[in-house]
Amino acid sequence: MKRQPTFYLMFALALAMSALWISQSQGSTTGQRAPEITNDTWVNSQPLRLTELKGKVVLVEFWTFGCYNCQNVEPYIKSWHAKFKDQGLVVIGVHSPEFSRERVLKNVQNYVREHNIQYAVAIDNDYKTWNSYQNHYWPARYLIDKKGIIRHVRIGEGGYDQTENEIRELLAER
Repeated sequence: MKRQPTFYLMFALALAMSALWISQSQGSTTGQRAPEITNDTWVNSQPLRLTELKGKVVLVEFWTFGCYNCQNVEPYIKSWHAKFKDQGLVVIGVHSPEFSRERVLKNVQNYVREHNIQYAVAIDNDYKTWNSYQNHYWPARYLIDKKGIIRHVRIGEGGYDQTENEIRELLAER
């Protein structure tokens, strides 16, 4: 069956619109100043503010403990925290719940303890930080440079070698 040129034009237009929608729906993007994290309740830490972390590289990860994909990313986040914390990397897990049981602080605390998560976890039950980043996905990682600028965004699983290379490069910057 021979396709008409309008089919290909419509197909190309649909692809272009999809790409535009995806790029616009990914929230905060590289090159932008990272929004502040203003949550009041934290696990493993007193509240951290990006303005107080100038000179540090910060990895902000949006996650929730019931998310299968978040659980798959977790070993990498823990590894980067252990490997680079003494070199200036600060990892902040922003726990933004999807289901009602994930809103219960005790459940988050139990998960963090049982899974030996050592980095700071902000409790984002009201989605204040999620919304300020215009985030739409679990998991999502935002890598922020020493000046507070988002330099790398990764949505979903994968890209672990690229993210680790970005961490190394940002730590090496003056």
